[in-house]
Amino acid sequence: TGAGQWGSALSFATMLFGLKLTVYMVKVSYMQKPYRAILMRTWGAEVVPSPSNRTKYGRSILEKDPDNPGSLGIAISEALEDAISHEDTKYSLGSVLNHVLLHQTVIGLEAIKQLEAVDEFPDIVIGCVGGGSNFAGISYPFYYLVRSGKAPKKTRFLAVEPASCPSMTKGEYMYDYGDTAGLTPLLKMYTLGHDFIPPPIHAGGLRYHGAAPTMSLLKKAGVYESTAYNQVEVFEAARLFAQTEGIVPAPESAHAIKAVIDEAIKAKQKGEEKVILFNLSGHGLLDLAAYQDFLDGKLPAHEYPAEAIQRSIEKIKAVLLEKGIRP
Repeated sequence: TGAGQWGSALSFATMLFGLKLTVYMVKVSYMQKPYRAILMRTWGAEVVPSPSNRTKYGRSILEKDPDNPGSLGIAISEALEDAISHEDTKYSLGSVLNHVLLHQTVIGLEAIKQLEAVDEFPDIVIGCVGGGSNFAGISYPFYYLVRSGKAPKKTRFLAVEPASCPSMTKGEYMYDYGDTAGLTPLLKMYTLGHDFIPPPIHAGGLRYHGAAPTMSLLKKAGVYESTAYNQVEVFEAARLFAQTEGIVPAPESAHAIKAVIDEAIKAKQKGEEKVILFNLSGHGLLDLAAYQDFLDGKLPAHEYPAEAIQRSIEKIKAVLLEKGIRP
């Protein structure tokens, strides 16, 4: 888990079913969001900051870089190694793979019913993207209606990423591993390279090197659009939302809010009416330390250099070619 939403959900579920749970939580998020780890422990889970000394791969990372902030790719590698090493252990994931995205579409199906109740249909559907389950959950049911000719209008789909981890916006469409150690099957997706370590932004749920295969395919086909923002402008949008709506949004959701504001301003300038649907996927009450940094002017506006991204991608291509795999 990155920001901890998936870890929290799984902690509660395993408690209900009497199962033991170990959560590998990205270390920078573990430090930034201590109350999220407390939630998981309250429901009986063991929470391990990743990279850790618990696994062989985690130890190898720490030997090279004791201050490594971690990434979702590293946490996945550690969790997979743990599961492979114990016959009584299974690995459960909450994003990226296509079946997970389909599970999340209950959100979009509900949104369709809600909009039917007010006789509306979106011109634009917007969501934040880390691995892709959040945005797929809200957008795939609407895409189905558009694709099947059942929608009353043509709808745009806009994926929003951090400028420090813009896999769909600046990554390359190629085969890559879903984890840093290369334990997963190869996935055809937009990727920044599986050993890409993003800066320690507060939107921990969006610090993933790739995007889900089906979502990447839609982006490649020109059906889905993507954009990226730095975290300072994202928190500015979050503050405006809190002031106007009374809800403090999670940093991940605030990326979508920033895009919603921009699209609304464009429509206003053109004198157009637009129905904009977005996924407010979480509150930010466990992220108030990030808001404090923003309000105190201490929040850096991370943007990952294009040349660094390209170096990461070329490195992965070389690894694949060594194994006889065309990227």
